[in-house]
Amino acid sequence: MTDGTDVQHDVTPSSTPSSGATAGFDSDNRHAATIGDSARDYLNRLRGGDMGSLPAILGLVFLFIVFASLNDRFLTTYNMANLVVQAGSIIVLAMGLVFVLLLGEIDLSAGVAGGASATIIALMLIDYDWTWWAATLAGIALGALIGLVIGSLVAFLGIPSFVVTLAFFLALQAVPLRLIGSGGSLRFNDPVLRGLSIKNVPVTASWVAAVVIVLAFAALSLWRYRSLSARGLVHKPLGLVLLQIAVLALIVLGLTALLSANRSPNPTFDISGVPWVAPVVVALLLFWTFVLTRTRFGRHLYAVGGNAEAARRAGINVRRIKIMAFVICSGMAAISGLLAASYTGKVSPGSGGGNELLYAVGAAVIGGTSLFGGRGRAIDAVVGGLVIATIPNGLGLLDQASYINFIVTGGVLLLAASVDAISRRRRSAAGV
Repeated sequence: MTDGTDVQHDVTPSSTPSSGATAGFDSDNRHAATIGDSARDYLNRLRGGDMGSLPAILGLVFLFIVFASLNDRFLTTYNMANLVVQAGSIIVLAMGLVFVLLLGEIDLSAGVAGGASATIIALMLIDYDWTWWAATLAGIALGALIGLVIGSLVAFLGIPSFVVTLAFFLALQAVPLRLIGSGGSLRFNDPVLRGLSIKNVPVTASWVAAVVIVLAFAALSLWRYRSLSARGLVHKPLGLVLLQIAVLALIVLGLTALLSANRSPNPTFDISGVPWVAPVVVALLLFWTFVLTRTRFGRHLYAVGGNAEAARRAGINVRRIKIMAFVICSGMAAISGLLAASYTGKVSPGSGGGNELLYAVGAAVIGGTSLFGGRGRAIDAVVGGLVIATIPNGLGLLDQASYINFIVTGGVLLLAASVDAISRRRRSAAGV
């Protein structure tokens, strides 16, 4: 699935996957551009096929407008909190799949790997009375081990990832079936793990965390601007930096205010605060964004996805990068399986074997990650996951038949794949 026409990153250690850092500059310009220059550069990138997450964001806005106009319950605080919880497991699984998609590979076993890991977590809690954190580590370790085996088979034996992960997709379904039994289920009622979906962060703690996130982002952005400016290096204009800080503050503080309000239908019973699944997703997003944009592994991952042979000749250990990508994917699948079990309150033989994988792949692609490798970000999984979760949420409020959900979701995924293919063709024509 990877070819040499989609290379966007240099394989030298000094390169980064973020094209926005050099927006509005040529190779000889060492000074900050204006906001207008940055805007024109962004429009030029759009014309050249570098769409990023823009189609997904526009699609999400469109869905919100349509569902809000058709049902006045869609934009209620109760439904927005429910949407966050519903999207959690899909987003986490899609975030893991971004790493293998960046290489032009695929992992068809990610969903059932999450189900097998959730089964191990439940058994450790119920049968062996382990603490929640020890059981969680055991489940994530199982996921990482599955990824290690898959990655080794792909990297060392050269077996196509489609074939290897299809085999694991079939085999891993036997784990919960053997341990639980046909028709059985395990209760997932640990107060901490179950609370990820049914409990909320205290309102005061939610506001403190929101303010800390905004201040940390502002401090990091201004420090980076000052550091690059002092050294005469390419940097964003100050106005653009301040605008980005303002937008982030508006989103984070606005969502915190929305979810901190009492959303209980019963006025005598208080339900307020950000669902615990949201901080988990945010923490994973920040961590993997740092890994992809600020570490050597991240730069090498983009390089291998853009052109594996060129990366190998540049001295990058391509096999190790592939193995690590599958380890991360399966490890994130384990966390996704945990969140899915927390949402349903149980683990069954069918856990992870339904449409979870298809939705997660769709979320990553809809968010802007390329199926051909070399292009994608962790934030793509968040945006795409919200799109995927919004469709059944909104259609459910409209009392539509379940088959409508599949038709609409399939159509959105096909549209996203078409945008990806057209964008790739335009980038190739532009010599990018």
